[in-house]
Amino acid sequence: MGEKKNLCLMAVDIIGAASLDAAIGALEAKHAVDRAMRRVDLAVEANRGEVANRNDIRVCASFERPELAMLAACEILDRIRNLPPLAGKRLGTRIGIHYGEVDGQTNVWESEACNIAGRLMRAAKGNEALASAAGVMLLPPSLRHLAEPESETRADLLALGFPVYSVGRNSSAVMSIPPATRIGNRMTIRHRNKTITLDEHRPVLLLGREMANDIVIVDPRASRQHCRIEYRQGGFTLIDYSSNGCYVFEDGSEERRIRQGETAIVGPGRIGCGFSAHDTDGDQVLFELT
Repeated sequence: MGEKKNLCLMAVDIIGAASLDAAIGALEAKHAVDRAMRRVDLAVEANRGEVANRNDIRVCASFERPELAMLAACEILDRIRNLPPLAGKRLGTRIGIHYGEVDGQTNVWESEACNIAGRLMRAAKGNEALASAAGVMLLPPSLRHLAEPESETRADLLALGFPVYSVGRNSSAVMSIPPATRIGNRMTIRHRNKTITLDEHRPVLLLGREMANDIVIVDPRASRQHCRIEYRQGGFTLIDYSSNGCYVFEDGSEERRIRQGETAIVGPGRIGCGFSAHDTDGDQVLFELT
């Protein structure tokens, strides 16, 4: 018998390809779907997930922890929603998430956990992510606002036979956390003419040379997917995935280099992706906490 373990499985489906095909032709529609699938891959990779199986419009990915799958789902919803329309048509996505046991000898794609994630995906409406209670109940308090009960209000979900939650639809709704305990820390990130606020409502920011990142670093020393900044339990953490590392300078402190590791950010200061934060010729990222 193979060793059994619990994983969080996420099934993602790109929808709207057929109508796009009719509007702009098969080749251009395929390019649009490929771009959407690339954004799914980026969100999975950025949240430390692994793709278990895929086809032209569908991905099944596994995550060690439910919160990583939930954050990935939120990123996917946001990234697909922000794709520009083509000939008045938009692609969409639907997502199912389930945390359950996987046998080491069983292909993850063929596991019961992935089957349940697939059922949730098929039950989801366009641009919706649905999760079973198994994973939602394991979310840390700072992220429970990402999910809210859904099966109590929708008759079509009652047939699934288990509680269902909507993920990322209403990030301002906090489950089981008294309002007095909510944390309001915010990080403001500035890059060129762009300003982004990172907080409990938008908990992840991706930086790198690739155009699909939230902050695109125009410098050959930066990696395609260089680093990310996460909101975690009231604080902010930078996680580096790059070859050249991140250089972080905070006012009143010495510059530090992080390479394929992580560090807390207390700011204000600036980040250099692959180059010193003091390099005035580099494509620096500025940040401050409020």
